[in-house]
Amino acid sequence: MTSNRLNQLLNFLGESPNDSFILFAIAKEYEKYDERKMAFEYYLKLKQTDPKYVGLYYHLGKLYEKDAAYDAALVAYKEGIAVAKSAGDRHALGELSEAKMILEEDFFDE
Repeated sequence: MTSNRLNQLLNFLGESPNDSFILFAIAKEYEKYDERKMAFEYYLKLKQTDPKYVGLYYHLGKLYEKDAAYDAALVAYKEGIAVAKSAGDRHALGELSEAKMILEEDFFDE
């Protein structure tokens, strides 16, 4: 499944293969159509090319949660918290901390 927007983004990516925003937008577009495998592919490529892209970690964690990969989601949130602290991004830090806390309460507390 490809949309006009996705095709446009893929064309942009061809021009700028490591553009963090484009990689993120492509992952979100695939996620919108529930094409999780492709969404993971682009989130993980973004993580590899720009591990300091703080917006990545919340969305990656949520995608892992949709796949019931709770350990991987927890790792994503923890990594994101470290990146957000390093960047001084208090908003992202708050979102990631809340997502981590909810996940821990729902799936890791005895």
